[in-house]
Amino acid sequence: MVNGAPVAADVEDRMLLVHFLRETAGLTATNVGCDTTSCGACTVLLDGESVKSCTILAAQADGRQVTTVEGLAGPGGELHPMQRAFRAEHGLQCGFCTPGMVMASVSLLRENPHPTEAEVRSGLEGNLCRCTGYHNIVRAVLAAAEEPAS
Repeated sequence: MVNGAPVAADVEDRMLLVHFLRETAGLTATNVGCDTTSCGACTVLLDGESVKSCTILAAQADGRQVTTVEGLAGPGGELHPMQRAFRAEHGLQCGFCTPGMVMASVSLLRENPHPTEAEVRSGLEGNLCRCTGYHNIVRAVLAAAEEPAS
């Protein structure tokens, strides 16, 4: 399941989940950044846990729930609280890291619904942003934490 919908395809044994999402499922918001697990641009949720999809084989996701940033919006297209917070707090510049950063932030708040600034910074240290200096990203996560649970 990808974003709540079944997706079936024959894939090569070595195909990475990030390439499956982009090339087979057509979900191109998940970015290929470094292919070495360093940047986090490819972060998605796998059974609710954030993972770097360049480290997971597509076959390993078989029978599991994958959520990408495209799958966060509600059924009517309303933005997820984290997406709204990133927009309101200007938590992006070029946007390349944003999908992975949003997904890592969603996972962070599931694990720690009311983090401190230091906990947000620590929780996102595996996701790199070269544009923002992280200040607005941290503000976005803290703002999303203040929203009522949906």
